[in-house]
Amino acid sequence: MTDLAALVGATIAFDLDGTLVDSAPDLIGAMNAILIAEGLAPRACKDARPFISRGARWLLQWGLGDAGAQDPAARAAALFCRFIDLYGDRIADESRPFPGVIDALKTLRAGGAKLVVCTNKPTGLSRSLLAQLGMAELFDGVVGIDAVTAAKPDPAHLIEAVRAVGGDLARAVMVGDADTDAAAARAAGTPLVLVDFGYTEIPAADLAPDILLHHFDDLADACAALLDKHEGSVRRMR
Repeated sequence: MTDLAALVGATIAFDLDGTLVDSAPDLIGAMNAILIAEGLAPRACKDARPFISRGARWLLQWGLGDAGAQDPAARAAALFCRFIDLYGDRIADESRPFPGVIDALKTLRAGGAKLVVCTNKPTGLSRSLLAQLGMAELFDGVVGIDAVTAAKPDPAHLIEAVRAVGGDLARAVMVGDADTDAAAARAAGTPLVLVDFGYTEIPAADLAPDILLHHFDDLADACAALLDKHEGSVRRMR
């Protein structure tokens, strides 16, 4: 087991959908409710799941287009508020934390790390989801797309999320599942952990994370190892 001392004073930033929480059933359920109301056939979860990483608006646009709607971008824009209302009403009906998440978060906190959610989901919806799943108290902050100057893949999102909880970017790790997380971390110069069970059009392994995680049981060791390695590299450059 890796020495967890490197976690003291560090900040671990997490993507939400597809990383911490398997929220696909409720997101796709809300999309399909819109499609049915529009007289279109619902889409299969396995087909829609990869597109969640691009955000709810894109997911809705993809669903409309895949179901044969005319001008799906315009229809998605017109229907988006309705989609958000439907999703908010069912936000935790079927969504669940991925196996091992709760214990991993508790281990990180016990090791002295600050935890922040860095998500392209709106902050209010993110907090609602975490609260309904009994996870909200495990985080020092939740920074959604509406709380930053630019959203992932822009590094500003990650930088501002770390700062929001009083963290130091030089002692931070990004944990995500998709190319938006990878691009933000790389541009910010932050070590990157990706899970291989999330929502992504590009396989997580192909995004060349520093560590590819198969289960959250290994998260604390992974973060500690990356922090220790990153700090060693910084010391050698000075």
